[in-house]
Amino acid sequence: MAKLRITLVKSAIGYAQDQKDTASRLGLRKMWRTVEFEDNASIRGMIHKIRHLVRVEEIPAGKEDAQ
Repeated sequence: MAKLRITLVKSAIGYAQDQKDTASRLGLRKMWRTVEFEDNASIRGMIHKIRHLVRVEEIPAGKEDAQ
């Protein structure tokens, strides 16, 4: 299954509290931080809610970086 790399590229300051909470629950607490999640419907829904604040890259299966 593919993974998603999500990066916070815009501050959540000035946006609704639920959007700030969504970014925080994704683990995006500081600007330019990146997190990776398995691609599923719940993560896609969270991304959709804050799509104006994040950049999303899809990582094909088998291409994950060894970190």
